[in-house]
Amino acid sequence: MKILLIGGTGTISSAITRKLAENDHEVWLINRGNRQDDVPDGVHVIVADMNNEADVANKIADMQFDAVCDFIAFVPEQVKRDYRLFAGRTRQYVYISSASAYHKPVRNHIINEGTTLANPYWQYSRDKIACEELLMSFYREKLFPVTIVRPSHTYCERSVPTGLHGTKGSWQVLKRLMEGKPVLVHGDGSSLWTMTWNEDFAEGFVGLLGNPYAIGEAFQIMSDESLTWNQIYAIIAKVLGVEYKPYFVSSSFLAAVAPKEFDVEGNLMGDKAASVVFDCTKIKRTVPGFLAKTSFEHGVRKCIAYMKSHPECQQDDPEFDHWCDHVIDVLESAKRNF
Repeated sequence: MKILLIGGTGTISSAITRKLAENDHEVWLINRGNRQDDVPDGVHVIVADMNNEADVANKIADMQFDAVCDFIAFVPEQVKRDYRLFAGRTRQYVYISSASAYHKPVRNHIINEGTTLANPYWQYSRDKIACEELLMSFYREKLFPVTIVRPSHTYCERSVPTGLHGTKGSWQVLKRLMEGKPVLVHGDGSSLWTMTWNEDFAEGFVGLLGNPYAIGEAFQIMSDESLTWNQIYAIIAKVLGVEYKPYFVSSSFLAAVAPKEFDVEGNLMGDKAASVVFDCTKIKRTVPGFLAKTSFEHGVRKCIAYMKSHPECQQDDPEFDHWCDHVIDVLESAKRNF
């Protein structure tokens, strides 16, 4: 198949690019060309800014695709642009949405594709919902061949996933663990969460491309492994060879006192604070044989080995570190003065 990925070098899309290239598909990427070293041999790159619609239209003027997949469309105007660019030019358009779009607060901890979409806490999620609704109207009214995919917390070797971190990623959380400092854990650490290794996600995603049963449908692709946040942090500490020292704080308090740039209200109240278990029956039925095989512990071992050997992944975040210490100091003071 001839497949175009808009993006193609991010956490999720890089694994899909590799998977497609390994299986001898004709793979094209549109991006700004900032991460060319991550592009596999044989993959074609169209260097362009998707915000420059006229330039993109010119560069794909004579091209037709079996599938176009957009990983970097976040608001309705961007999917309207995609419709203008690719209607009549592709047999399938795959939109990457987000599992954070599912109803918050959670009505049922078992989540499937039929769960209502609504998120009053996070604009990011509301925009994804609006994009989905627009695309489904294009499918119903104009037969635009849409497939919607909702990933949850998908990660790769470049960063260990955590519940809370600052603007520079999770390295500072690992550093606190390695220094013997407590880490902030939302709630009491007992809510359930799911982490999915990007190469596992790619297996399910690629199975949807060119699949006639995927048109006009939405799919979630996740691991079947559900862990509490205490288990998640304990695994990270175990791989680091250090003690797990949690400091439990309510999600609502963290959201109220965090700097705006940390986006804690959206990330916690609108996503990670909810205890959820994803039902992946639909993707397994549509892509026979799909199974996420990478356990979180195995994934974390790969992450930590990679991050320790790549200094560019070790970004200190003193602002986040100081904020964590301040939250702990304030709450400990309140305990003493109660």
